[in-house]
Amino acid sequence: MTVRTVQPGRAMGRVAAPPSKSYTHRAIVAAFLSSHRFSVEGPLDSDDTRASATAVGRLGMAVSRSPRRWTFHPRRLSPRARRIEVDCGESGTTLRFVTVLAALGTRQVRFRGRGRLGSRPMAPLLDALRGLGAEIHPEPTGFPFIIRGPIHGGRVRLVASESSQFTSALLLALPTRTEDSRILLEGRVVSEPYVDATLATLRRFQVEVTRRGREFRIPGGQAIHGDRFQVPGDASSAAYLWVAGAISGGPVTVTGVSADWPQADRQVLHLLRRAGAEVRESSTSVTVRSGSPRPFAMDLTSCPDLYPLAGVLAATLPGRSRLRGAAHVVHKESNRRTETARIVRAFGARVRVASDGLAIEGRSVPRPVDLRDLTDHRLVMSASVGALAASGPSRIGVAEAVRKSFPGFWSALTDLGTEVADR
Repeated sequence: MTVRTVQPGRAMGRVAAPPSKSYTHRAIVAAFLSSHRFSVEGPLDSDDTRASATAVGRLGMAVSRSPRRWTFHPRRLSPRARRIEVDCGESGTTLRFVTVLAALGTRQVRFRGRGRLGSRPMAPLLDALRGLGAEIHPEPTGFPFIIRGPIHGGRVRLVASESSQFTSALLLALPTRTEDSRILLEGRVVSEPYVDATLATLRRFQVEVTRRGREFRIPGGQAIHGDRFQVPGDASSAAYLWVAGAISGGPVTVTGVSADWPQADRQVLHLLRRAGAEVRESSTSVTVRSGSPRPFAMDLTSCPDLYPLAGVLAATLPGRSRLRGAAHVVHKESNRRTETARIVRAFGARVRVASDGLAIEGRSVPRPVDLRDLTDHRLVMSASVGALAASGPSRIGVAEAVRKSFPGFWSALTDLGTEVADR
């Protein structure tokens, strides 16, 4: 376990965004569904995306990796293998997406994972798959579980208040079924931009899905057209660097995050403008610097991964800010509502936990923190960004946690002129 000491200081400079984790996952699913040789160009090489690549390999789509390209190609499964074992690591996206891929086939597939993965919501997706013909056999704890298909197309009512990944997983797979399908979303729809990202990926491969409000209509008998996908830059990772520019002075310019591809965490730019930062967008880059800091209020239901980062930003702003919505953050790699409150208090801000979110009384100069016990990647990165505005050096861990989504995070901070050391 590595602990990093982050010195307060100004982040400034120009860096390229890493590849998108969300689109790398979707490209891996497209590769599997294509059933032919397929290249994912410029993928994000992280713990989560490797979990997805390995998982589809277990289902019959092997991958060869190089720094700039992951190439997938069909491989024959042994006829003697009665049951396939899939380890999803700590990746919720892998678990949800690959569960549906497994349900397309006739073999038993047993899913397992680590950390909090077994406690993350799955019931709405498993109920939908049962309705489409899958056999699912939970073990006594409910996870690991075994699934066997094949599923058919049909009408699905899907609770959408716990994760958008249930919807995305079905949207990606159901077009390949012979029958037409319809998905009707129930409850409050969360993380909706991620569904938009899935629809954009399907359009890229000429797969037809029609949406009318809460209903998706999916013609059956469709195929993936194409043999490659270029992964766009990641707004989720860029968000940490943009907030670093806002709270430490900046300017910080991040290139490669195209507005042509829907990304939930691009909403951080709206958040930063509300918080008084100066944001300048061009066709190829976005630059953020500090402006006239002020408290803000924002509903994060559509962009829940920003929750800890928004909390840390609020901790650096005098006055009361409010984080609303995104109730499903309690089911992430950690309970991100309570953990965000803990981090914000460590920086010296006052926090009130309400039924609909957090009210945060920030301070212009946060105090340094000692948060060596953090294991959630988004908490580690958020706390490290907040440390740039602190009155002294902060100790942040576990440094290796960033490999889950942004392996180059520490290098990006130092490329922006900040001082980070192992201690």
